[in-house]
Amino acid sequence: MRDYHVAVIPGDGIGQEVTPEGVRVLDRVGEITGAYKMHYEYFPWGCEYYLKTGKMMAEDGLDILRPFDVIYFGAVGFPSVPDHISLRGLRLPICQGFDQYVCLRPSYLLPGIQSPLAGKKPGDIDFYVVRENTEGEYTGAGGRAHRGLPIELAIETSVFTRTGVERVIRYAYQLAQKRRKKLINATKSNAQQHSLTFWDEIFTEVGKAFPTVQTERVLIDALSARFVLHPESLDVVVGSNLFGDILTDLGGAICGSLGLAASGNINPERAYPSMFEPVHGSAPDIFGKGIANPIGMIWCGAMMLEFLGEKPAGELIMKAIEAVTGEGKALTPDLGGKAKTSQVADEVIAKALALAK
Repeated sequence: MRDYHVAVIPGDGIGQEVTPEGVRVLDRVGEITGAYKMHYEYFPWGCEYYLKTGKMMAEDGLDILRPFDVIYFGAVGFPSVPDHISLRGLRLPICQGFDQYVCLRPSYLLPGIQSPLAGKKPGDIDFYVVRENTEGEYTGAGGRAHRGLPIELAIETSVFTRTGVERVIRYAYQLAQKRRKKLINATKSNAQQHSLTFWDEIFTEVGKAFPTVQTERVLIDALSARFVLHPESLDVVVGSNLFGDILTDLGGAICGSLGLAASGNINPERAYPSMFEPVHGSAPDIFGKGIANPIGMIWCGAMMLEFLGEKPAGELIMKAIEAVTGEGKALTPDLGGKAKTSQVADEVIAKALALAK
């Protein structure tokens, strides 16, 4: 049995409700398989911490997190703290400080889940978005001047480096090569003639090492429409930080609910811990009601296990999730059901136990 040290940051809103359920599933699957044991340390960072301390995380937060194998993250953001403070005070410092330059987000239509797109069935929607995660439009380069005056000025500068662009595109090519060998480059180089022509050129250069991968260069507006009109044509999509962020919310929506969407913020070289978090955010409108969908968080646990080399355990969790959604008896309100958060996790554990026999 292998031991792993996991930093747990429940964060804000429903992050505090789904995180314990994800931990519970991880622990039970560890017991069922006998493959691993998780050792957790919890950190109370987030908006409540900010209101008490003026910081979203401890001053030496990165030093504290560095020794851990992985980070299991709930959500960040709440109406009590402006979004630019909550995001830039917690999630971004971790992603950028630990060089988690790949944000990997699957879009997969689970059995029993109805897509808002008519006629789609499991297997029709099955793709990954590889989002550049440390630079681009999220670097925070820029500033404001002449505040409050008629001549007030705001400048936000996107930053694209050859190293940053090349490595995330290479990761996407490698992923596509393992899957159906189709890769789409999300771009807008007709409008952003410096940064995204640079991105496109590097996409072509890296592609020379992957001759078996079919590629397309698609403008982001047309690609957004394609997500809705022809999602079955997608395999792997790679895009900048902003484009990847927007596309993956759309990907979650067409798969039935953002409550199902998982992601991993990955440092492929494993020089730093990687972080796994659901896409849904803190959902303050349902916080405290016990109805948050924990499947996205549980799915993150499966991704985390696969990253750690525990692929059979990760696959068991995914099969259990599919069994639960396919049966349709334990679904939260976002999926048309009446189940509570804990009841869904109970069912995932029960299905995992049954599947392992």
